[in-house]
Amino acid sequence: MQALIHDPAAPHRLRLGTAPAPVPAPAQALVRVAAVSFNFGEIAFGSPSEEPGHVSGWDAAGVVVQAAADGSGPAAGTRVVTFGWEGAWAQLRAVDTADLAVVPEEVDLGTAAALPVAGVTALQAVRRLGSLIGRRVLVTGASGGVGRYAVQLAARAGAHVVASVGGPARAGGLRELGAAEIVFGPSGMSGRVYGVLDNVGGSQLAEAYNRLEDGGVVQAVGMASREPTLIDFEEARTRVDRGRLETFNLSTPLGDDLAHLVDLLRRAELDPQIGWRGPWDKAVEAAEALLARRVPGKVVLDL
Repeated sequence: MQALIHDPAAPHRLRLGTAPAPVPAPAQALVRVAAVSFNFGEIAFGSPSEEPGHVSGWDAAGVVVQAAADGSGPAAGTRVVTFGWEGAWAQLRAVDTADLAVVPEEVDLGTAAALPVAGVTALQAVRRLGSLIGRRVLVTGASGGVGRYAVQLAARAGAHVVASVGGPARAGGLRELGAAEIVFGPSGMSGRVYGVLDNVGGSQLAEAYNRLEDGGVVQAVGMASREPTLIDFEEARTRVDRGRLETFNLSTPLGDDLAHLVDLLRRAELDPQIGWRGPWDKAVEAAEALLARRVPGKVVLDL
């Protein structure tokens, strides 16, 4: 089968080539992939253990061609969106039935492919902040894939959303998604916030932590800055009273959360904010645009 394979000598270590077709385990469905989505983390950081020819990728949507042998999951012919820590960037994917959701006919498969990691990360991170009704929430890296979902989902949860972006060019469309305020970095924000969904790390995470109100919480989600975070807790102690800083990790399986997000798509109550879409033979171009922060939202590749 054709696949985007790991090639250490290729740009961004990606090359369209061939790979063996996957053999599904009893609790896995075999899916013919129609579209995949890139995430910043899998492109920027990859995995040091990848061997040449390895098929990476977290997000894919397509049609089941072989139902799981154990009887779990949907029948052959069902349209689905899928998640896994590898194997998405290929014509065929074997995926655990607990990590997929059915996609109705009225939802485009490419649109659904943009959901798994970014959408569910935002959903779970918002959920971990607790009740947000009437509370002020800062989303850093709000123009990215996770950030644009987080703005929407936090606003749906009743929050007053402060969207932090790198500059005016990155702010487009965020007010329409639910942002009540737009700032250019946490240092440009006035007042304090109850919650922070941080997608940037580095100095922005440190500054955001210092902006918490009493009892507030930070979910440290991403590291788009690729910088370590240094927090002077002695200084912070004078500025933050009982604030919490929590490291976010995605909780799996994702099937139920994916089904919830697909339903929001179906009802036109969630916008995946696809900022780049094209054929998968343009994967290197897409990766370059994503890493250079030229993409507002998600990257989707059609097979």
